[in-house]
Amino acid sequence: MICAGESQDPAAGPDRRVFETTAKGRHALSDALEREDWTTQRDRPPFLTWVALSWQARPGVFKKQIARRAEFLEREIAREKETLDSILAEVGHPHHEAVWMVTLMIEQFRTELKWLRKIERELPRRSSAKNPDYAK
Repeated sequence: MICAGESQDPAAGPDRRVFETTAKGRHALSDALEREDWTTQRDRPPFLTWVALSWQARPGVFKKQIARRAEFLEREIAREKETLDSILAEVGHPHHEAVWMVTLMIEQFRTELKWLRKIERELPRRSSAKNPDYAK
């Protein structure tokens, strides 16, 4: 599926070897890319696990962590925008997989930031579960 390739470029370092996929390897990749599970899986971000467990945190920690997450998202949005600019300069048009991927990340970060701001507004109304099954 992978074989040693022929390269005319000088080695970039010691013992550098170039590999390329064979026709059989490209066919196997094409088959794998048609699998449904590429489109039906859900990520479970660690931050959501933290939110689920946050009711056990010390007073004030929730608000502090929400602020940290918002700062992180702002930095990531800025970083992804820089990445997007460099991709656009390289590919020369906005209709490319890399552009679509980075713009999705930016939109996901923006959506989470909007959600965090909502949580911050609702924080004074936060309370324990009224009918906790876990307490039985």
